[in-house]
Amino acid sequence: MHLAEFNQASETDAKTFLKHCVQIESWTNQLSAQRPYTSIEELLGLAKQQAATWQWAEIKSALDNHPRIGEKKAQAHLSNQEQDFSNREQASITSDEETQEALLAGNIAYEQKYGYIFLIKASGLNSQEVLQALRYRLMNDPDTEQRIVHQQLSEIALLRLMQELSA
Repeated sequence: MHLAEFNQASETDAKTFLKHCVQIESWTNQLSAQRPYTSIEELLGLAKQQAATWQWAEIKSALDNHPRIGEKKAQAHLSNQEQDFSNREQASITSDEETQEALLAGNIAYEQKYGYIFLIKASGLNSQEVLQALRYRLMNDPDTEQRIVHQQLSEIALLRLMQELSA
C-alpha cells in the first residue's frame, strides 16, 4: 500500500493494514486517526512515538499472536499478511532438526521463566545468532526482559510498516 492509499483508505481498512504490523489497538487507532501523513517518515516517526507508550498488557496480548521463533504457526490465527511477514523475517532460520530442537528447548525454557514467547526481530539474523540471543536473554531479570521485548516488538512493527509502505 502506498502512503496516498493509506491516507485515503477507510478507517477500517487503515486499521486492518496497521494490525498486520502489530496487533496493538492503541497504536492502530492513533496512527489511523492522525491521517493524512505528508511523508512515510512522518508516519514512521509517529509510529515510533506511539510504540514507546505501549503498556505491558498490550504487548503481552500482541505476543499471543506471534509464532515462536523457528515455528511457522502462531498460537493464534495469523492473517495471510502477518504469516508472510513472519516467514520473511525468519527466512534465515534454518529448519534442520538440531536447530529446531535447540530453538524448541530454548523457547520452552523461556516461556517457563517469563510466561510468554521469546520475541526477537529475526530479520537478517541466522539461526546461531537467534539461539545465542535466546540463551543470553534467559539470564535477564523479568523487568529487563520486558523492556527488551517492548523494544523488539516496536522494531518489528516499524519494519513491517516501512516494508509495506515502501513496497
